[in-house]
Amino acid sequence: MVQKRGMTLPRPELLVECRPAPNPRRVRIFLAEKGLEIPTEQVDIMTGAHFGDHAGRVGTFHVPALKLSDGTWLTESMAICRYVEALVPEPCLMGADALSAARIEMWQRRLEFELFSPIAQVLRHGNPKMAVLEDQCPEWAEANIPRVHKGLAMLERRLGESAHVASEDFSVADITAVVALDFLRTIRIEIPEQATATRAWFGKMGERSSVMASRAKPGVKTAEVAG
Repeated sequence: MVQKRGMTLPRPELLVECRPAPNPRRVRIFLAEKGLEIPTEQVDIMTGAHFGDHAGRVGTFHVPALKLSDGTWLTESMAICRYVEALVPEPCLMGADALSAARIEMWQRRLEFELFSPIAQVLRHGNPKMAVLEDQCPEWAEANIPRVHKGLAMLERRLGESAHVASEDFSVADITAVVALDFLRTIRIEIPEQATATRAWFGKMGERSSVMASRAKPGVKTAEVAG
């Protein structure tokens, strides 16, 4: 257990994920920024394995899922990140005060709705291999391609005026953005040549140890969470 402001909070013990999927990668980057290593267990969503025992154990078929030392399961990437942020406040990735937290959440949601999700829809409805995950509608995949380009333009405008997505400091919004841009390769769309701010920012993000760690093999060490 972790002592936190008079409370005893359960410690993260296991991250259940599918490494190629983008949402687990967001959590891996977040954990690496916090300096945490948590044992992982892989679920192959491309075989539909997450619809079986995983869903029965966790309560949903979604990945990632974080098991805590009291037996609690947390799902949804940002819920997991918020819990870890409470356990390990530094470095601060979700806002040090009400205004910074609101700004980070604002940009985080914009990126999810305007870029991250449209990319996912193009892939999940446009690639026949994704039929195991979706009742596919190819027209919906086509409809989302212009949304991807609009999302890229939105990100370029923002990075043309700010060193990072939500503020001058690295945050969880940057994590969502870098994973979304990496995710583009699955739908064969590239960052536009004229998006110079995005390209420069993306290059810098690729040099962060947390981003590189998210591509490494699963960790096997138990998380050591400071009180």
